[in-house]
Amino acid sequence: MINEEITDKEVRLVDDDGTMIGVVTSVEAKSMAEAKTLDLVKISPNAAPPVCKIMDYGKFIFEKAKKEKEAKKKQKVISIKEIRLSPTIEEHDFNFKIKNAIKFLTEGDKVKVSVRFRGREINYSSVGLKTLQRFAEAVGEAGQIDKPAKLEGRNMVMVLNPKQ
Repeated sequence: MINEEITDKEVRLVDDDGTMIGVVTSVEAKSMAEAKTLDLVKISPNAAPPVCKIMDYGKFIFEKAKKEKEAKKKQKVISIKEIRLSPTIEEHDFNFKIKNAIKFLTEGDKVKVSVRFRGREINYSSVGLKTLQRFAEAVGEAGQIDKPAKLEGRNMVMVLNPKQ
């Protein structure tokens, strides 16, 4: 809330340079802000009395947006790539999937490796577990296990993190 939107009788006022003025009436605070050609902005509405500050509201919004944009630039987006295997995967296919996983991990992405059991293959989930362990060992230099292999319905899932 700024300027005329503030309807409280008394407010705790902070000057534009950060010095505490004290508790004054809102009319008095508005006139002090107008004298400096600045805005009266309510900072803490839940306090008793509410805290208001004299500042240039347009400049404040601009700087706030600038800080948010700068923070957004610094954050790194990590995507999860999925690789699907079968428990009875052939050696060439297995090596091809390993090559792709290493490429994803070196680019900084997480890799979700899943083994899908079809039909009665679910009874031999130990074969899928061995396949996932072999996969984790093969990509050992590029990644490490984030979440170990776990059976979820008809899928066994493992998540790999890139090494720092």
